[in-house]
Amino acid sequence: MRDLLKTPPKLPADTLRVIPLGGLGDVGRNSTSFEINGQLLLIDCGVLFPSDDHPGVDLILPGLHLIEDRLDDVQALVLTHGHEDHIGAVPYLLRRRPDIPVLGSRLTLALVREKLKEHRLRDVDLRVVSEGTRIRVGEFDLEFLAVNHSIPDALAVAMRTAGGLVLHTGDFKMDQLPLDGRLTDLRGFARLGDEGVDLFMADSTNAETPGFTTHERDIEPAMERVFASAKQKLIVACFASHVHRVQQVMDAAVRHGRKVVYIGRSMVRNMTVAQELGYLRVPANTLIDLKQLENYPDDKVVMISTGSQGEPLSALSRISNHEHPVVTAGPGDVVLLASSLIPGNENSVYRVINGLARNGVTVVHKGNALVHVSGHASAGELLYCYNLIMPKNVMPVHGEIRHLIANADLAVATGVPRNRAIVVEDGAVVDLAKGKAKAVGRLDCGYIFVDGSTVGDIGDAELSDRKILGADGFITVVVVVNLHSGTLVSGPDIHARGFVEDDSVFDGIKVEIAKVIESAMSDGSEDVRGLQQVVRRTVGRWVSNTYRRRPMILPVVVSA
Repeated sequence: MRDLLKTPPKLPADTLRVIPLGGLGDVGRNSTSFEINGQLLLIDCGVLFPSDDHPGVDLILPGLHLIEDRLDDVQALVLTHGHEDHIGAVPYLLRRRPDIPVLGSRLTLALVREKLKEHRLRDVDLRVVSEGTRIRVGEFDLEFLAVNHSIPDALAVAMRTAGGLVLHTGDFKMDQLPLDGRLTDLRGFARLGDEGVDLFMADSTNAETPGFTTHERDIEPAMERVFASAKQKLIVACFASHVHRVQQVMDAAVRHGRKVVYIGRSMVRNMTVAQELGYLRVPANTLIDLKQLENYPDDKVVMISTGSQGEPLSALSRISNHEHPVVTAGPGDVVLLASSLIPGNENSVYRVINGLARNGVTVVHKGNALVHVSGHASAGELLYCYNLIMPKNVMPVHGEIRHLIANADLAVATGVPRNRAIVVEDGAVVDLAKGKAKAVGRLDCGYIFVDGSTVGDIGDAELSDRKILGADGFITVVVVVNLHSGTLVSGPDIHARGFVEDDSVFDGIKVEIAKVIESAMSDGSEDVRGLQQVVRRTVGRWVSNTYRRRPMILPVVVSA
């Protein structure tokens, strides 16, 4: 719950301290810190995607500032699977300390490696683990177990420490007919239950949903009907990491004689990695490049696109706004949204659906057809796990507060004492020792915003300004010149709103602005408007190169 901030006591010896850095209270930025006897271990390091309340923000990071002065104590980062809300912030952690060992499955680390390349981080310590692997990292004895999810190679983590045995599920479900044949290791869960699980940290995303999550293969009849009825263009939008869904689309395309083309950089990157590692089977002569699209009739191609969550810069959003350089969609075309609706993204998704519908496109989505199933365990599966494991303490993870409460209620229904079902949000401090877990404090775990190339420079005040002024704020530059003598009288004075907190960031560009103005006047410029354009170009170029952002720039040149 949202308790007042409370400084936790000094950590006793052989006590395990658990601090959620993200993922408890939001669907995203999943990350948890574990500490014992002076050593830290992190599980997951993901991002949260911004909502309409975060104009101009690209990503939101977990509360890495809470361990900023403890990075040398981090023994490893463990990744449960390869979704962005679990791996997206890894580059921002490794920028701070590049030699942190990163443990994960083969596919997970392959996706991380591609992400690190984009951030120019290459010499990193990536260590592949798999189900059945047991490895000791400092004070932490780790065991990995298979779980199924909406991406291959997902893992649960059992952590044995002097403070107790913890089982962290990561994101999981119990699909008994998984497409890849990889079952959640319930035998392993039961074995750990027999050993005695002191703290069970279970995925809460679907805790409010009764029964069991539908099998992945159960969507195939609805998908088959969409393929059979589509007579023109067919676009399928899904998560760029949903290998199982892409495989289903690929197989349907072959049955219906359609070629497949990926649209969206992340889709191309992730599916290329999945194919190279053998997780995605691509029949010969099925996949074509986007550049070849014009060589095929509309009814002979299916496009697999990013943008199922309505992301403004995604391929599907650009298609709906007539802004995509290659792909258009209009009357008679079909778009299939083969994805769930992440809480907080509703407005963005419906904006895209409405835009497509306005263009005459038929949109098939989870609301009107069984074209997607969740990757998360529903209430029946969670009850099964609680009865199987019989944990001493429970700390629900991964979800909004309502999901966490619902998950805790399920644990209590199976016999876990109410005071041992601990519902906390990001920044809470929970200590585990001698079979008992207890919340002992709460730290400020506020959002860290990524905006272009800047991390953490944007705060609530800047966001408030942006809601009024625009996504990237604005910068004013005031200069006083003497056009007759061709000299700079005063300035440049630079101020910003909704851009950065401290105007001192502009100190370095002031000299360049002065030089270009004096140069322009020495070349004979006597036009205030012309000088304003010089200032705008100079500042705009500097902002773009330095921050990768495009604020409104308001140059004011006054002739004295």
